[in-house]
Amino acid sequence: MGIKYILVAVAALLVTTSSCTPDNNSGKDDNPYKALELSTKSTEFVQQGQNFSYEFLSRISQEETKDFVISPLSMQFLLGMILDGARGETADQICQVLGYGQGQVAAVNQYCLEMLRQLPSLDKATKLSIANAIFVDDGWPLLDSYKKDVNDYYDAEIANLDFKDNEGSLSVINGWCSNHTNGLIPKILDSVDPSMLAYLLNAVYFKSMWTMPFAKSMTAEETFTNEAGNKTKLKMMKKTGDYRYCENNIYQAVRLAYGNGAFAMTVLLPKTGHGVAEVIKSLRLAGLPEMYSSEVDLWLPRFETTYHINLNKILSAMGMPYAFDPANADFLAMSEYALCLSFVQQDAVIKVDEEGTEAAAISSAGMLKNTSVGPDPMPVVFHADHPFVYLITEESTGAVLFAGRYGKS
Repeated sequence: MGIKYILVAVAALLVTTSSCTPDNNSGKDDNPYKALELSTKSTEFVQQGQNFSYEFLSRISQEETKDFVISPLSMQFLLGMILDGARGETADQICQVLGYGQGQVAAVNQYCLEMLRQLPSLDKATKLSIANAIFVDDGWPLLDSYKKDVNDYYDAEIANLDFKDNEGSLSVINGWCSNHTNGLIPKILDSVDPSMLAYLLNAVYFKSMWTMPFAKSMTAEETFTNEAGNKTKLKMMKKTGDYRYCENNIYQAVRLAYGNGAFAMTVLLPKTGHGVAEVIKSLRLAGLPEMYSSEVDLWLPRFETTYHINLNKILSAMGMPYAFDPANADFLAMSEYALCLSFVQQDAVIKVDEEGTEAAAISSAGMLKNTSVGPDPMPVVFHADHPFVYLITEESTGAVLFAGRYGKS
């Protein structure tokens, strides 16, 4: 009895905000702030999706000891594409992990479609591209109904390759990945396995300027102290300005807008006596407090993070174990040969400097296949000279696109 695989890869974008009111506009009449226009059901999914995002962030933070960046939005897209091929209890578990109830496949698809169509056009000052593709091994077609769904809701292009031609197929797949992330993620595969059925890819690339950039002349070496108490010198960007801000007894949070304010980065800095784990727990339990305008004396490291993680155990623990279990998984809506997921993983990159942010992420999954079947008037001091959490969200909904931890690990 032969065995085949499907590999599914999805990439996400990096953008941010956390309140529902833009704190800045680009000041240009031809680039006004725009909010997402979501259906009622999709708006409900955004709220539940935040619960997924914070739970996802919390699980990875517990597993990981070094700096990381992830994309909850990318994982939502990936699981949405996988969900279109699932049936029965397997589909119900994926829906519930995503924050929807049983049988809500159509609602997940609609949410992804609305995000796919609208996100790239929210800010003319932001370069945001989202693309999907499926590369299928010749002679192993997917079900027509599945191909229609991923085309209709994920705008996926579908092409056939000869997976026995490793060099040729690898060049096409990795080339597509590199091209759609501007070279930030140059490859996702070291080789193409002839036993694979298909490689499904979603690439998202984001690059934008801060609405209020940092002056490079102000950047200086400062001491950064990690959670173990070790000190090191790094380049710290500095600026005093009017930002959205909030705090509680665990952390301070400041939001840095991009472009016309449609996207922003929210940085959450633990207060003395508290750590990153407590910040993330607070987010998971209560979300962000309401943010208000305040003058902030801001220090933020200039940093880059590249990250890879296998997510089989985490997603199983979050509530979808059937997807990885050959005895229980049901993915026959994807292909008559589909058996169960072999792996789910994510790769992401972020670069933050005085001018703005550039980022990309790729989430991937392998499918096993069986061929037989009110503020203080004084400036708030916000010096990020110790480990912190950051969120990347869409402004009008707060949907989390990226999240990470920086601690100079």
